[in-house]
Amino acid sequence: MLAEIKGLNEECGVFAIWGHKDAAQITYYGLHSLQHRGQEGAGIVVTDGEQLSIHKGLGLVNEVFRPETFESLNGQGAVGHVRYATAGGGGYANVQPLLFRSQLGSLAIAHNGNLVNANNLKHQLESQGSIFQSTSDTEVLAHLIKRSGYAKASEQLKNSLSMLKGAYAFAVMTENELMVALDPNGLRPLSIGRLGDAYVVASETCAFDIIGAEYEREVEPGELVIINDDGLRSERFVSSSSSSRAICSMEYVYFARPDSNVDEINVHTARKSLGKQLAIEAPIEADVVTGVPDSSISAAIGYAEQSGIPYELGLIKNRYVGRTFIQPSQELREQGVKMKLSAVRKVVEGKRVVMIDDSIVRGTTSRRIVRMLREAGALEVHVRISSPPIKHPCFYGIDTSTKEELIAATRSIEEMRDEMGADSLAFLSVEGLVKGVGRSNEVSSCGQCLACFTGEYPTEIFPDTLHPHDKLLPV
Repeated sequence: MLAEIKGLNEECGVFAIWGHKDAAQITYYGLHSLQHRGQEGAGIVVTDGEQLSIHKGLGLVNEVFRPETFESLNGQGAVGHVRYATAGGGGYANVQPLLFRSQLGSLAIAHNGNLVNANNLKHQLESQGSIFQSTSDTEVLAHLIKRSGYAKASEQLKNSLSMLKGAYAFAVMTENELMVALDPNGLRPLSIGRLGDAYVVASETCAFDIIGAEYEREVEPGELVIINDDGLRSERFVSSSSSSRAICSMEYVYFARPDSNVDEINVHTARKSLGKQLAIEAPIEADVVTGVPDSSISAAIGYAEQSGIPYELGLIKNRYVGRTFIQPSQELREQGVKMKLSAVRKVVEGKRVVMIDDSIVRGTTSRRIVRMLREAGALEVHVRISSPPIKHPCFYGIDTSTKEELIAATRSIEEMRDEMGADSLAFLSVEGLVKGVGRSNEVSSCGQCLACFTGEYPTEIFPDTLHPHDKLLPV
């Protein structure tokens, strides 16, 4: 669903390229394909081998960049970023890539994720004289690099990364080198591809498709990849024994585009399998299955195939409605939802409808859509969710940082069903999620982060990242 309706957003998307004469233009197209990962700001930094040039701004990619923009963005290496503000909030200063200049050379950083020990590190760095120019947790890395004491950029970065805790996929560029790194748990997706002789790196493989690049491999947890004119080499900033994959399950459920492969698993295929598993776990007698556009369509198709109930387009998203301002009244907010999403009366009228959605965060959107289907004449509305209840906050770059905002944390399924006005409500089990994604049938060895469902976090969570009402299970 649209981020403005759903209220569930991820921090950002990263794209980088090295060894292409049109690096900035290629990055622009790559960012277009990652626009779903962040709509609040976009930026590109390019190197010509001697200096770094930047253009960034608030808004969508096609709002920030114009044809004339690229006249000043010349070079064969570039880093790009699309941002949704979570850690540090919004504002121009926090739009990435962040660019830092010094007498010893410049540095551009783009980051997907969230550092759970950022505040601790900021306190330490400020006590040593650092002055921060933004409120973004990403800036911490630049200060650590400049204070590392090592001569080589790769050694500076490795030393700095070893101090970070949390989720991070970094692209770091100097005048003559591109470096990319993934946290030891591999919480965020990051892939490497080739475009002719050039190397490309992206948060999702759909970015490779739009530019005609060939996928090569995933960046491994705890790996630092260094790309320059001599080629690509791999190093580690933590040992293989101390790193293990725990990729965010919500990439498969909601965030990633269906045409992307995340950790070599196709997202559409995974979502369709989740829908099939949901039909096995939560069957219902009904006349039609429909999915909430767009992220729930694949799961709805899977549910329909498994159950034998016909799939129909019972809900349509208006693709020509831009981002909306916060409306001053409940009545106008309701109208804003109707502008973006409409029920197809001839499909749902007089029918028992199974409405498939990928997740429920605060519950307000589900309530509005159920009401919309009823107003269009649906006899019954049965809500099925292709993920488990989200009961615990995420500290890794998704904007659900407190339990208070999560409806499943404070209400039973029956209470949620009653609040949204549905005839029935059921969620996929944690075991069903793991089985549906297909990496493993065992929850304990699935290679996914399940913290928002189970409360078991793959990293240490620092006290200053917690809301006073939140309690954690031991790591």
